[in-house]
Amino acid sequence: MAVVDPVQRQLEAYNAGDIEAFMLNYSQNVKVWSFPNLQLLFEGHDTMRARYEPMFAEYPNLHAEVTQRTQQGNVVIDTEYATGRGAPFTAIAMYRVENEVIEEIWFIK
Repeated sequence: MAVVDPVQRQLEAYNAGDIEAFMLNYSQNVKVWSFPNLQLLFEGHDTMRARYEPMFAEYPNLHAEVTQRTQQGNVVIDTEYATGRGAPFTAIAMYRVENEVIEEIWFIK
């Protein structure tokens, strides 16, 4: 398994609006942070599902395209162009992968 595999699979599931496939790529104890202030946005599988499931339902045209991807060790950094939820925007996310699932994400603001 390549470190990028769960990151790519969660992106594909996000674009398909498939919450079940999306969640399979995350640790039960996933932590999501804002960067650079390192504020914990939320933690845990149940909390993540509660945030993303309604978003998938409300915005069926969600789409993110990776415009740049870098991997260093077990960290994958994606620059994404996101559409389908208001005005298009560019997002940067850093994913730490352990044991074939995403353990932590940092969203760069």
